[in-house]
Amino acid sequence: MEKEHILLITTDQQRFDTIQALGNSHIYTPHLNWLVDQGITFTRCYADSPVCMPSRATIMTGKTGYSLGLVGNSDSKTPLSEHQTLPGMLTRMGYQTRAQGKMHFHPTRANYGFEHMELPMDYYREMNRNEKNGIPKAHGVGENEVEPVISTVHETQSLTYWTAKRSVDFIETRDETRSFFLWTSFAKPHPPFDPCLNYWQLYDNREVPDPIYGEWSKDLTRIPQGFMDSTYKLNNVYRMSKEQIKDMRRAYYACITQIDYSLGIMFARLREMDLLDKTWIIFTADHGDMLGDHHMGAKSIFLEGSAHIPMIIKPPDTSEFKKYQGGRREFLVTLSDLMPTMEAIALGIANCEIEGYDGKNVLAMLDGQAKERTFYGQNEQHFCIMEEGYKYMWTGLGGDELLFHMETDEKEQNDLSKNLKAKEVLARFRENLLAFCSIHAPKFVENGALKPGPKINGPGDVEKWPGFHSTIVETDVLH
Repeated sequence: MEKEHILLITTDQQRFDTIQALGNSHIYTPHLNWLVDQGITFTRCYADSPVCMPSRATIMTGKTGYSLGLVGNSDSKTPLSEHQTLPGMLTRMGYQTRAQGKMHFHPTRANYGFEHMELPMDYYREMNRNEKNGIPKAHGVGENEVEPVISTVHETQSLTYWTAKRSVDFIETRDETRSFFLWTSFAKPHPPFDPCLNYWQLYDNREVPDPIYGEWSKDLTRIPQGFMDSTYKLNNVYRMSKEQIKDMRRAYYACITQIDYSLGIMFARLREMDLLDKTWIIFTADHGDMLGDHHMGAKSIFLEGSAHIPMIIKPPDTSEFKKYQGGRREFLVTLSDLMPTMEAIALGIANCEIEGYDGKNVLAMLDGQAKERTFYGQNEQHFCIMEEGYKYMWTGLGGDELLFHMETDEKEQNDLSKNLKAKEVLARFRENLLAFCSIHAPKFVENGALKPGPKINGPGDVEKWPGFHSTIVETDVLH
């Protein structure tokens, strides 16, 4: 019997609160809304190392970034060559496997088990050979800069459209004797926030949510500076007025809507080819973006805008999991759960426990009360622990820390790290972090205590990297 198909859709840098059906009344996402209505939404999904390479390695292996030893965008580590990969496993199980879009592997062209890959650099190679179709990214805004700008190509010549159309081409020309695994990986809404003009016009002068500030982040002088390093390094959000931040958000939303409308093309062809009802569709992102919350931009840290991401799983209509349609689950899940979940799907026993991974098969946890997990996260010098309703963050940049009670403060506006009433809770988290670092990050431990590195005092202490890339040099980090 033919196995059910698997379509994994990921976006790059899409935070959790950017889907209309999940509460954002300011954004247009009809096809993500459809996935929410037809699928199972996991409302507490987190990236354990919220930057590109670790998250993608986690998707590929079912292992956390810290267990892989990859907790930053470093080309010096190649854990994918040392572990079983998701496409390698599915290829051996008889699936036709295809990667379409941004992978951010190292080496760049290594397929790590995929039978075929097409990367953003292939789009740019094609566009550079046919300049009559327009020159993408001719606006000059860098890969980390967040100032809004309009795309220099028409929608049908954009990278987002190319990613969707090439995915459709694979579906139309696939080997019909085999089930398929397709990873469609959109490079947006990662900066530059350069939507095509028609999508910018959808949001021009429209209301979008204000950035979030807390008592601890009302102005830059109050913010523990160790948590500002990625903002200072990558963008100018900390310099922006509230109205400029709103324009940035409008451009970001427009990029997401452009992806969403492109999904409509893919879903239409799946339906016309009688595949939509026979395919598992899984949607998530590698990490989020702070978007001006607490005067911060970019990712890397473990505040909600950066580390909290969407995850939706739509089962085929013939699946026993159809009964969960439209449901939501609030237990904590992570990107490491994707590989064991897809292995269970491929084995045809989707409600079973799958061993050998840091993650779990989330489909086996839908009935009853899932056991709450302790979350550990590391991105280079930034650390996080979540348990018993609290989120604790510590940075090796001077030893700054933050503590929030997420059950009563979901917007992270009330820092408890200086609150004497939380003294015992804080002491427990410090002890747990010390144990974690002793194993996974020993350079931050000395003489049985946490050892922070030099403190950041302001933007002058951080080397700026706006992400300057032309479209001439071949790289898989063009968006």
